[in-house]
Amino acid sequence: MGLHLAGYNVVGVDILEQPRYPFEFHQGDAIDYIATNGADFDLISAGPPCQHDCTLTAGTNKGRGVDYPDLLEPTRAALESTGRPYVIEQPPGRASKRMRVDVTLCGEMFGLQVLRHRNFELGHWSTPRPVHQPHRGRVAGMRHGEWFTGPYFAVYGDGGGKGSVAEWQTAMGIGWTDVRRELAEAIPPAYTELLGRRFAEHHATALTLA
Repeated sequence: MGLHLAGYNVVGVDILEQPRYPFEFHQGDAIDYIATNGADFDLISAGPPCQHDCTLTAGTNKGRGVDYPDLLEPTRAALESTGRPYVIEQPPGRASKRMRVDVTLCGEMFGLQVLRHRNFELGHWSTPRPVHQPHRGRVAGMRHGEWFTGPYFAVYGDGGGKGSVAEWQTAMGIGWTDVRRELAEAIPPAYTELLGRRFAEHHATALTLA
């Protein structure tokens, strides 16, 4: 959605059916799709599943015996094979040590009611790093039996007073789905809108310089 708002024609790819996805959609392996079709696109934005590197997998859920595949490296390899500019998005965690963190975005930068820090690696283009705004407080909700107030919602999980679906939608700036799992796995469209506009500016400058 963010790239659409920035003026792009968007094509989405996921291995699972996404009936609420609002743009052209292809169901299939995204890495295979990138390798086969990626050279046809001006910009590729990839968010490989993060379970292999996320903090919960490394900590709280470490003993559950679930082995998640490492999709960061294969995704980058497919992107590099296209020769096209790209963006890789990942949450902070172990992945931060295996990717070049060119940009870090936070909901506070956009006046949102969610923090949702995300790191981005930019391939074959660059942009100045935005200034990380100070947080106005903490995330509201129940923590270890104690209720905390704050200006942000925790958009994940089901318990702990984390807000209604409508509050999550408003906090994230997302209106095309009301499914908690999909909201929890998303990033605010404001993030990719910013990067999309930054890339358009970069591309226009590159053409002028050429």
